[in-house]
Amino acid sequence: MEKIKNKIAEINADYLPGQAAHWTGRSSNPAIGKQYWHQAIELWDITHLTKEEEIAIALVGYSCDEGVRRNFGRVGAKQGPLALREKLAKLPLHFDSIRVADFGDIVCIEQDMESCQKAFSTIVSQLISQHIFTIGIGGGHDMAYAHFMGIHEAVKHTLKNKIGIINFDAHFDLRPVESQPNSGTPFNQIISELKQSNETVDYFAIGIQQQSNTKELFEIAKKEHVDFVDNFNCESSSLDIQNLQLKLASFIATNDYLYITIDLDGFSSAYAPGVSAPSPLGFTPNFMYKMLQFLFDTKKVISCDIAELNPTLDTDNLTANLAAKLLDFIVCIR
Repeated sequence: MEKIKNKIAEINADYLPGQAAHWTGRSSNPAIGKQYWHQAIELWDITHLTKEEEIAIALVGYSCDEGVRRNFGRVGAKQGPLALREKLAKLPLHFDSIRVADFGDIVCIEQDMESCQKAFSTIVSQLISQHIFTIGIGGGHDMAYAHFMGIHEAVKHTLKNKIGIINFDAHFDLRPVESQPNSGTPFNQIISELKQSNETVDYFAIGIQQQSNTKELFEIAKKEHVDFVDNFNCESSSLDIQNLQLKLASFIATNDYLYITIDLDGFSSAYAPGVSAPSPLGFTPNFMYKMLQFLFDTKKVISCDIAELNPTLDTDNLTANLAAKLLDFIVCIR
């Protein structure tokens, strides 16, 4: 692992391995085995990982909200990874024989978001290259650019290398990069960068809110052949879910892998007030659970992340609890 150690050391971002202090909770009778997440999580340093380790799932934090600041949003999401871990640690354990490891956080320093992205991408690429399912914890949604590029790097020389992006979000995040990239530009960056090497990427946005996206963004989505459904077609009814699943069928069939990214501001603020841009419109947790189950049943999901958790704006830890329960659900169905 000397190679990845040197790569991270050369990047202007801090790497903090998994910390025991982030995983605390109530004790239980040792005779009945592990009952809570904090008792089962493994703590790892990416620079010490060997190819022989059979870890199934890795958690990696993206402690950065510089992209949110640049996008004129409300900062605080850099504390998201810690808040999610604190809630996840206390959840009861409902999976057996799965090794889940916390590989710690990439931390943005000196407002250098680009370096933070590069370091996060490096870790994602290493983990996926070792066939470890990776779950990113954010942090601003600029994490999505870093996450996708890490996946792309890991699979680009394999026979299966076509990655479809499914973004659960109120926003397209297709803004053109003007002076600097930010939390509103990641998918435009991905599309543009792949074009430079004569590649394409399929992008499907679920939950788009008209009042949260300008006409320019809808035009960019049309120009780039971005599929989407609006929030009004993301209800929890069986008919809405069946219609969406049918619309996704061809998207899934034409891609070797699916990268799922969940922006918590896609949920109604009744469930997720702790985000930079809350809205009374949006998903219910029930809708998300059903869609995740459907997508994971395809056996094509290669990696996923949860973005925009901002504990400084949360109410009674509702958003942190939602994020933790989503992550727990993903691990259980994975």
